Amino acid sequence: MGILNVTPDSFSDGGQFIDVPIAMARAQEMIRDGAEIIDVGGESTRPGAEEVSVAEEMRRVLPVIKRLRAETKAVISIDTQKVEVAQAALESGAQIVNDIAANREDDAMWQLVAKMGAGYVAMHMQGTPQTMQANPHYADVVAEVNEFFRERLTRMAAAGVSPEQIALDVGIGFGKKLEHNLQLLAGLRQFTQQGRPLLLGVSRKSFMKTLLGLEVDDRLSAALACTVDAVGQGTNIIRTHDVAETTRAIRMAEAIQQRR
Repeated sequence: MGILNVTPDSFSDGGQFIDVPIAMARAQEMIRDGAEIIDVGGESTRPGAEEVSVAEEMRRVLPVIKRLRAETKAVISIDTQKVEVAQAALESGAQIVNDIAANREDDAMWQLVAKMGAGYVAMHMQGTPQTMQANPHYADVVAEVNEFFRERLTRMAAAGVSPEQIALDVGIGFGKKLEHNLQLLAGLRQFTQQGRPLLLGVSRKSFMKTLLGLEVDDRLSAALACTVDAVGQGTNIIRTHDVAETTRAIRMAEAIQQRR
């Protein structure tokens, strides 16, 4: 899954791809490099990020999604918390809703996903982007995130979403301290018990600075280490800014696993 942020303020690539032709060129590059899914986001979800309006988010993402649908065969994902944006994106050609706010209390997003037959990525987050890093606390982060997934799968089924539509994301960096992130990465295999594909997003995330002192542009090698280990634990989808390097790392790891 290649990340395409059409935002002015994302933490690592904000402002780079806000023009449609530039965004399309970036998407085509990621597809050539091996991306099978393009994840289009119009609202930054970095810690402390301000919300944008429904209208502004649509203005950013819909032209890109329509062009992607017309000009590529890639699977298109919309990275949004807003039901209205998700609906407009699905109607414009997206096939997956990547929802950081799967901790939501209302069922409207899931009812939309059920109605449209879309894929859905349910991500764990403690709090909101505005509050999530204030003081995240867990007694047992792996057990608590696993329980969250069990409860969400039950609720989504009640809303009409088939299990086959759902992938799970432990939400690295979303309401987690360094130790929580490391425990989740070490315990990814435990989440396969849910019987759904696992998605992992570690690309350029700040826990690598906390652990290794790495600035944003220097975090690729650390992300690839996480990626290879995650694939070995059964992770199915890797969400990344660095598609070419990540694809090569995954293919190498898969080749070794097949011989094993």
